[in-house]
This record gives sequence, structure tokens and C-alpha cells, in this order.
Amino acid sequence: MTLATDDWTALRLQIEWGADEALSPDPIDRLVQTPRPQPVPERRLPAAVVRTQPPPPSGTAAERALAAAGAAQTLEELRAAIAAYDGCALKQTASHLVFAEGNPESTLLLVGDPPGREEDRSGHPFAGAEGQLLDQMLASIGLQRDALMLTPLIPWRPPGGRPANPGELALLLPFLHRLIALHLPARIVILGGVAARALLGQMPRRGAAADWLEMRVPGVQTPVPALLVPGLAEMQRKPPLRREAWRALRLLRRTLDAMPSEM
Repeated sequence: MTLATDDWTALRLQIEWGADEALSPDPIDRLVQTPRPQPVPERRLPAAVVRTQPPPPSGTAAERALAAAGAAQTLEELRAAIAAYDGCALKQTASHLVFAEGNPESTLLLVGDPPGREEDRSGHPFAGAEGQLLDQMLASIGLQRDALMLTPLIPWRPPGGRPANPGELALLLPFLHRLIALHLPARIVILGGVAARALLGQMPRRGAAADWLEMRVPGVQTPVPALLVPGLAEMQRKPPLRREAWRALRLLRRTLDAMPSEM
């Protein structure tokens, strides 16, 4: 291709001015608006493939426990509510949930201290050597555990068998209160100082005469008579406490004999 003299002159002039690259052979009108590229439509997965995350739980752990317990209308629903509750760290370290067992028609409820090692392993309240001691105590006054309702104070064993701290008790007590409100026992036997302090605000006085105490339970209109008995583990360590337990058991037997409708 041969350039005319004028073309050479124009090219040389552009090089002298600093032009070193040819961008387009045709002039471009920069004032004309060019259409913007259309966005590529987002590819959506079919409805069956889309995974949605459940909404995070609302409220504090204590508020969720109260709501879950209050929503249960039967013992089966209450057990399911406890199993689904994730507000207490004890659930993560326990082997099994320990829930109430026995005869739901019974009007006598036995409440023990938090689950121990054997209860945690088996998932049943009052298991192992302590359960055998309880069976002997009940048999001494003509009772069998199958005819009663039995439950631990809380549904999970603290790690290493340590005492449950006040925060854990405060979180989990609404479930026990709801169990009592649903079961409506006529009498409650509380075994152990931890359960007595949590439910009645007091420890059993050593050597005191056995007597029925009024126990107020949220959701229950009238106080429930409660009888304090030394804890099973403590009686195994300190056999003299069994005499105190025997006095309480005799009072229980006399009460049941005077009010046969309660058993």
C-alpha cells in the first residue's frame, strides 16, 4: 500500500505530536450513549433442591425452657420438648436423657437428686445400687416402684457427677414443674438435699421429726404436700441416715393408709 504525500505528512505530524497507536479507522462519537449489557439472569435451583436454614431460636435459654415446658400438654410431649431443648450444656455431655417413669395413674411422685452414673448409662431414674436401695425401702412399707411415678430433679447428669450449679437448675426446673402440673400428684417424696433445696428452698434438718411440708409449684393452684427423705447416695455413705429415712417412710405409710384414695 502506497501512501500519498499528504498522508505521509499527516502521519509524520501525528508521530511528532506523540501518537503511537491506531485505535480505529473510523471516528467515534463519544457523546452517543451505548446500550448497557443486560444482566445474565440468576440461575435458580429447583424448589426441591433449595435448602433453607431454620430460623435461629428466639429468646434466652430460660425463656425458651419456659415456653417449651408450658407448651407440653402431655407427659409424652414434655419428654419430646426436653429432648429438643438445646439451652443447657448438660445435654451435650450426658449419655442419655433421664425422664420420669412408672405408673402415670399413681398419685405419689418420687423426686430424686440429679442423675448419677448408672442413671446416665441406662437412661432410667433410680438405677444401679441406689435403685436397689430404693426398692428395699419401698418394699419395707409395702410399695413397689412400678406402682409409683419416679423422676430425677433434672434430666441430664452433670459431667463427672459434679453438683448441678444454680444456673443449670434454674434452666431445667421449669420442666419438672410442668411434669408435676401435668401429673398432679397428691403427695411428693423428695429424696436428697439437692432436690429439697431446689424445690423447697431448704435442706432437710438432720434428726428432725418427719413431717409433710407445703410445696408450691408453678402451674398448680394449691400447694402439694411434700416429704423429705435423705438421698440414696448419702445413705449409702452414711448408714445411720437410714433411721431418719425409716421415720419418713413410716409417716408415708400411715398417710397412705389414712387416705387410701391416694394410692
